[in-house]
Amino acid sequence: MCGRYNLRTPPGELAKVFELDRWADVVPRYNIAPTQSVPAIRVIDGERRLDLLQWGLIPSWADDPKIGNRLINARADTVASKPSFRSAFRKRRCLVPADGFYEWRKTSTKTKQPFHVTLKCGSPFGFAGLWERWAKGAEGPIESFTIITTDANELVADIHDRMPVILPAEHYGVWLDLEIDDSKALESLLVPYSANEMLAVPVSTAVNSPRNDSPECIVPVQVD
Repeated sequence: MCGRYNLRTPPGELAKVFELDRWADVVPRYNIAPTQSVPAIRVIDGERRLDLLQWGLIPSWADDPKIGNRLINARADTVASKPSFRSAFRKRRCLVPADGFYEWRKTSTKTKQPFHVTLKCGSPFGFAGLWERWAKGAEGPIESFTIITTDANELVADIHDRMPVILPAEHYGVWLDLEIDDSKALESLLVPYSANEMLAVPVSTAVNSPRNDSPECIVPVQVD
């Protein structure tokens, strides 16, 4: 799964990397957690935009927005058919920009060691995501998103059995093109990113608490 990540690249640089037409003013985040409002990239009226959406997808048909707490991730192997995601998969695909994500390796029955996973080149990247707009209750309208996950590559598998789908830059346009409605072609993009292009570094347990959102979360540590 993907339950925590970070985004530290300034919005102006994100605009260049993701070829944005419009973008929200965002601040560096070191420990993004579910239910928070964070940047996502989508195409609206022909413009590629960076907007703030709530992490945890709320299907338009849901009666209770709290369902989003359970839908922070969507599995690549069922995303095209599962009722919670299939409409968004066809009509509301997005990119979720990140500089790195966190995963935890069990070290004993009581402890886990967090790892910070990034690209070796240090560039920001885009998770494959889906978004929805919910407007059924007094709390609405709420725009929300989920991150698609897949099997772990060789690097991440040493830490956890799943990882978020990281799309290569050459696939951004295809993923965001809502005129494409070929499920098989879209599903073929939802594969593990190359392990040879990634790094996983043990970091401080400060990241364990979503209350901690500072550079301390990405400080490397020594482990046995």
